[in-house]
Amino acid sequence: MTTLTATEARKQLYTLLDDVSDSHEPVQIAGKRNSAVLISDDDWRAIQETLYLTSISGMRESIVKGLKTKVEACSKELHW
Repeated sequence: MTTLTATEARKQLYTLLDDVSDSHEPVQIAGKRNSAVLISDDDWRAIQETLYLTSISGMRESIVKGLKTKVEACSKELHW
């Protein structure tokens, strides 16, 4: 992960926003008192969704089971 000082990040803020959005690579911004990480809006929403889904009891196990299920088995269960 790239690390920039707050001053460097301030100078190239718009470029950083574009780069992080395009590359999905976070950038650490180190200040004198604290640090933060800049991530794209899409990545933040994905993290939030993952945290929400894994907070639901049994959801993690259901997702793992679903990932192991063959596509053919899924389509057989659909009766339109």
